[in-house]
Amino acid sequence: MTSRPPRRLAGARAALLALPLAAGLLGAAAPPASADTPDRTTVPTRTAGTDTAPLTCRGEGVDPAARIRYRTETLVDAPMSTVWKLQTDVARWPSWQPPVTGAERLDHGPLRPRSQFRWTTPVPATPTTPATTLVITSTVQQLRHERCLRWTGPAIGEGLTIDRGVHVWTFTRVHGGVLVRTEETWTGAQVEADVPTSVHFLGEGLKAWLADLKTTAEARHCD
Repeated sequence: MTSRPPRRLAGARAALLALPLAAGLLGAAAPPASADTPDRTTVPTRTAGTDTAPLTCRGEGVDPAARIRYRTETLVDAPMSTVWKLQTDVARWPSWQPPVTGAERLDHGPLRPRSQFRWTTPVPATPTTPATTLVITSTVQQLRHERCLRWTGPAIGEGLTIDRGVHVWTFTRVHGGVLVRTEETWTGAQVEADVPTSVHFLGEGLKAWLADLKTTAEARHCD
């Protein structure tokens, strides 16, 4: 939703973004490692209403007024350079994320503020929206090399629109690898018509994204 953005909804990703709604992809630097660093599994839920401070990139975070939000994290046993390359090489997302069926940069060169990319992902039907393929156009708003990313943008499909997704990622070197944290929000009348379902789908998508990132980065590290 930066620049998320739906992902794998219970199997298919309603990822925005990367958001792209969300790549999607620490000006206030990433939080330091601490004694409660998680093990190598995705921590499933930190949502609105907790006392956990929102993630930020160069001082900017997700939409504080959004009713749909999800936060999660994982520890990746791989070098920072590998994790960062996978996350920022947007055009290659389909090679390691099955739910991303297409991805293209709309500019050239390294990912940077104001970079744009467009990607597609199928999403299943919900009680309030049809099955469709979302086209997500993401704009990178903030970036700090090997520290954080924030992008925003809409996701549009036949019968389903997410007006704006905001997606923040932070990357922190810790003992055992890289702690990857992500938080995303969605806004829009259709997804807000059933907030619990939208939060569930957003969460499943974020967890799936992290699982794919972890699996791919660790496999490359072992090669």
